[in-house]
Amino acid sequence: MSRIILVGGGSSSGKSFVTTNVIKNLGEENVTRITLDDYYKDQSDKTMSERIKTNYDHPKAFDWKLLRNQVMDLKNGKTIQKPVYDFVAHTRSDKIETIVPRQLVIVEGIVALVDKQLRDIGDLRVFISASAERRFLRRMIRDAKERGRTYDNIVEQYFSTVQPMYDEVVEPSSIYADLIVNNDGVKNLAIEVLTCVFKEQLEVAQSGNNQLIASSNEFRQDVLKEVFNGSKNSR
Repeated sequence: MSRIILVGGGSSSGKSFVTTNVIKNLGEENVTRITLDDYYKDQSDKTMSERIKTNYDHPKAFDWKLLRNQVMDLKNGKTIQKPVYDFVAHTRSDKIETIVPRQLVIVEGIVALVDKQLRDIGDLRVFISASAERRFLRRMIRDAKERGRTYDNIVEQYFSTVQPMYDEVVEPSSIYADLIVNNDGVKNLAIEVLTCVFKEQLEVAQSGNNQLIASSNEFRQDVLKEVFNGSKNSR
């Protein structure tokens, strides 16, 4: 049985960047990663103008039934056919991606900790935190480069839906996290800390025992000490 790790946090808090680097540290052969972005509802029956008006930061924008079912299938060792979302067309594409479960399955997205049924499937719940200013700058760069959006569109969407939904829905979901990791600034220890935590989850999966084993000294002492020392030096 795979271990499910839910990673939530605000838009452009660095969830994808951090998890991608953690996976590299653990070995890509050990980890499967899916993103909630691909589980936006299909909007092919709507006009483009209607699609653009959708609040993509609201929980209602997601296909929760499909997401829950497929995450449970992955947990039980079943291969899934995951949808692929087209951010230019603002709807689900015709493509389907075959996802094979590995020992760790990371489910990452802004509302990963919002839904109780999904939280109950998860074995570990993580929230990635970053300041509003940092998230805004990262999102502006990403949406312009990767999604071809204009400056006016990015700004309007951020302040009309992204930040309000963060305040109302996303940030409050952090209370359900087993671990909150700060990813502000250029240099921090988010990747190092999560590598240690996820490594522990991987050891549980490899042991075949679903009970969490004791934390290693590597995380409890060395890394934790460095986190506190580093936080003092960076301020």
